[in-house]
Amino acid sequence: MLIVSEIIDKLKDILSADGVNGKIFDKDVANSLELSQANFATMKNRGKIPYSNILNFCAKKKISINWLLYNQNPGSLVDSTDKYWIKYFPEISVSAGGGAYENNDDFESLEVPTYFVNSLGGKENLKNIDAINVVGDSMEPTLNDNNIIFLDKSKNDCSRDGIYAFTTVHGLFVKRIQKRVDGKLDIISDNKDYPSQVLSNKDIKIMGKVISSFGSVY
Repeated sequence: MLIVSEIIDKLKDILSADGVNGKIFDKDVANSLELSQANFATMKNRGKIPYSNILNFCAKKKISINWLLYNQNPGSLVDSTDKYWIKYFPEISVSAGGGAYENNDDFESLEVPTYFVNSLGGKENLKNIDAINVVGDSMEPTLNDNNIIFLDKSKNDCSRDGIYAFTTVHGLFVKRIQKRVDGKLDIISDNKDYPSQVLSNKDIKIMGKVISSFGSVY
């Protein structure tokens, strides 16, 4: 994967090719990614890639994420028969720590590379996949803040142990769920600084099972 400075340079090239007049500055890149200049500067200094913002930018510009992040030749991706798309909700964040659920029905079309399709259950299953953001640290190191997770909405019960996105009266969360012998559910944070909880099936609504993720690994 390219480093942050190289990705920024490519973003500047894209903006320049789009006809932006004059020299392209970091503030122009920040605006195009819908980030404040302060947040963008912090991410740049820390070498942190704003994956969700870049994916949203690529979806709007119809640019291959593989080309932008991995320098893959886009010529191999131009055949529309080799392109697959899923819904990505950039404004919806699932809490991995405990927090609010920002409800928004707006979504972008996110291109899925061919090699990634099988990890999402195959091309016939893509209709069941949604992509949303993770905020918080309670699922570290499995899932990290600002990761994008891929939910299989057809797996909307927790009969099998796994990581699920679910809602309670307190909002939308992503946690590891294990079924107990008494029928109740252990709600587990992979970050051991957070205590586990016990809930009943009637206390939660499963939105989907997390089957893959995209983002930083700590």
